[in-house]
Amino acid sequence: MPTHTTYPGVYVEELPSSIRSITTVTTSVTAFVGHTRRGPLNEPVRITSFADFERRFGGLTSRSPVSYAVHQFFGNGGAVAVIVRVAKAGSGTEAQVTLESTEGRSQCPVLTVHAKEPGVWGDGLRLAVDHDTPCPDETFNLQVLDAHGTARESFTGLSMDPGSGRFVETVVNAGSSLIRGAAVGEGRPDPSGTVSKPFHHELPDLTVELTVKIGEVEREFTLYDPDCDGEPPCDVTELALLLEHKLRSLPDAPGKHAFAGAQVISFGRRIQVVGGSTDPGDVVRFLGECANDLGLEASVNPPVFPLCGGEDGDPPGPRDLIGSEARKSGLQALRDIPDVNLLALPELASYASVDDQLTVVSAAQRLCQERRMFLLVDAPAAWGSVDAARAGIGAFDAVRDNHAALYFPHLQLTDPLTGRLRSFPPSGALAGVIARTDGERGVWKAPAGTEARLAGVHGLTVKLTDRENGLLNPLGINCLRTFPMVGPLVWGARTLQGSDALDSEWKYVPVRRLALHVEESLLRGLQWVVFEPNNEQLWQQIRLNASAYLHTLFEKGAFQGGTPRQAYFVKCDKDTTTEADVENGIVNVVVGIAPVKPAEFVIVKIQQLAGQFDL
Repeated sequence: MPTHTTYPGVYVEELPSSIRSITTVTTSVTAFVGHTRRGPLNEPVRITSFADFERRFGGLTSRSPVSYAVHQFFGNGGAVAVIVRVAKAGSGTEAQVTLESTEGRSQCPVLTVHAKEPGVWGDGLRLAVDHDTPCPDETFNLQVLDAHGTARESFTGLSMDPGSGRFVETVVNAGSSLIRGAAVGEGRPDPSGTVSKPFHHELPDLTVELTVKIGEVEREFTLYDPDCDGEPPCDVTELALLLEHKLRSLPDAPGKHAFAGAQVISFGRRIQVVGGSTDPGDVVRFLGECANDLGLEASVNPPVFPLCGGEDGDPPGPRDLIGSEARKSGLQALRDIPDVNLLALPELASYASVDDQLTVVSAAQRLCQERRMFLLVDAPAAWGSVDAARAGIGAFDAVRDNHAALYFPHLQLTDPLTGRLRSFPPSGALAGVIARTDGERGVWKAPAGTEARLAGVHGLTVKLTDRENGLLNPLGINCLRTFPMVGPLVWGARTLQGSDALDSEWKYVPVRRLALHVEESLLRGLQWVVFEPNNEQLWQQIRLNASAYLHTLFEKGAFQGGTPRQAYFVKCDKDTTTEADVENGIVNVVVGIAPVKPAEFVIVKIQQLAGQFDL
């Protein structure tokens, strides 16, 4: 705002800079779409390590090519991935359990708990319930455990009242990554374990012999011995501590830890006893008339409530992978996700039908064109020889596009689950190599050559010679080779439109990917132009900002030419934007770049010189 002058002197005013920088976007964030053991269906999840994948999607499984591809991606230098779990339509079931209440006149279901995602993984979840809250007559605590008894999540002070701020559906469904709940009745869920009747203000006679049975193991003990236990308990809390000490002192059966891990909790005027086991069969029961007099036979439940009935979804078919744009499922789930540069579909290689593969590849290419991504296509698993590859590539003529590249053959790696060698589609490892190359050299460097080594790869399913490589390269098939002292590496950098017969200007992978990178960076970096006054001052700022961005790439070696004039140009003036354009609110920016093309063929000529005589 203008400075308001009131006194004679010097005024200092800060002016905003008219220069707006264009920031480069990511180049190697890879999306993997397909079957996983667990995880949210049709919901893109960004991860930064394989440990993230194990935590969110269940890790490796023999039924999931995606899981191995992600493992190879991070093993070869990948940094960020986006995972979309897809299952066959109508398959997959969530594990669940219904908690009941006996607080009313009869036992009735009150809370249904489901695993948050379909799959057998949910069968390993256990729920523990107690009423040890500041309002023990109204609220309850819910704890989620795994099959080993390790606490995963805990929710305290829950209410079954929909009007409460701690309503169980609101708190659990918003805060849990493992479960979701639905109130189906009135009353609170019964606590897990054995819960006593309310004790009076004065405790009953505690010098009694009790018989306790946990599972199939039965033991007898004296609850309170004046000669050994010191002063008697004076309230319910001290009684709970005494009973826990007594139970833990009892000998366990071989292989059991029920008595040694027993817990006794006091809440209100009651106590809750839980054995140290996550086996639902290890119920704590107090037997005999003495136990009844103490109220220890009031409510007997399992130590935990297990979820069950989960089923993994079947691997997706072609329609499931393509998905629906309206429902944002399958590939279409990536439409609204920014900063995704590469797409891998490792499940396609195992499809028996080539038509199914081509249907998905065609849909994936359309998505890549719209979202400026690049598709990594695995050669079909049926291509077991050079002749099979030469015969099969003709089927891909219908999907030859410059937003995709095909790689052959498959990789041989040790399966971490079995310790044996097996073959894998190469797209996951290739995405990692591309990410590593982008980070070390730049997106304009071809992800091929002696620097493009495939980490962890023992061999290839088809060993190629130079002559065989020469048969496949002109067809637009990128070969993976093994060289002495170097090992397996990428030895091709052509798009599917890189066949010699097509003579495309987008023949090479780095040229296509550099153009996508420049397009996306300019698209985002020029958003500020919208609604600015469309005049020469705006055009000058556009030229300045775009030229500064392209000059940075030029200095890094992305373009040909010895001078900026030879490497790129930015044109935005009255020649590109006419008066008619101005009237229609249009500003036209023309950008030209001279990308560096890879040295695919190196020819060394040697000439023998005859002896020379000095005169």
